[in-house]
This record gives sequence, structure tokens and C-alpha cells, in this order.
Amino acid sequence: MDRALEFVGNHPFLFGILAVLAVLFFAIENKRSGRKISPNTLGMMVNSQNAQLIDIRAKKKFLTGYIQGSRNIPFIELKDRLEEIRAIQQPVVIICDMGVQAGAAIQMIGKDDVYRLEGGIGGWQAAGMPLVGLKDAKSKTKGKAKPSLHK
Repeated sequence: MDRALEFVGNHPFLFGILAVLAVLFFAIENKRSGRKISPNTLGMMVNSQNAQLIDIRAKKKFLTGYIQGSRNIPFIELKDRLEEIRAIQQPVVIICDMGVQAGAAIQMIGKDDVYRLEGGIGGWQAAGMPLVGLKDAKSKTKGKAKPSLHK
């Protein structure tokens, strides 16, 4: 630790360049992957600005549970529907599993008022927010026996 502090003291110019590069990296990376909004902010954005929610998960995952008011455009179909999304006048919020794939979707869309849900569906559920269709998926599996590892 002492040697690191000594290095910084002896080479302030190099340390300054490193700090500037780190700040630029994070600024560019954040802009490239889109602005994040928290699960709590999402509700306010839908109510006040009529934000449109687009869930880019596969249809099978979407049907197991989704945020009320969202529509499903799977990521693999996104390229074919870019003009449809770009034509939306209201802010758009992209939703995926963990918030990572939404960053790639935002790059493809290339529109200013497009956001991604921080943490995706996982972050939404971790914040205690409800999903639509989740009970339906659970009730369908209740009647079926689960396979057992014990004989």
C-alpha cells in the first residue's frame, strides 16, 4: 500500500491521466448502454409521461410473469420492428431479465428517450413489485406432480 501511494506521489501526471480515462470510460459506457431507471421510478414515469414498456424477453419467459402494461417484442424480433419502436412518441422503457440485454436493444433503437429498467425483471421483483401472469403460471404447475429424485 505504501508503495502505491509513493508511486502516485512520484507520478501525479500518470495518475491524473488514469483518473481522466476512468471517468471517460464510465461516462461513455453509461451513455452507450442507455439510461437506467429504477423500479420505483418506472411507475411514476408510466403515470406521468405515459411511458411505453417493451419486454424483450422470449415469449415463453414473458408469459410466466411480466410488468403490467408491457408488451412483448422478443430481442430476436427487435431488428424487424425498429421503425415501430422509433415511431412511439412517449418515452420507452426496455425490460429484460437482468438489465444487460436492454442496453444492446437501446443501441439498436438509437432514440433519445429510451430507458432500461435497472436490474430488469429480477430488479423489479427484488424491489417487491408485482408481475402479471405469475399466478397463472404457478396455478398451471400446481396440478402436475414434480419429478422426485427419491424412490
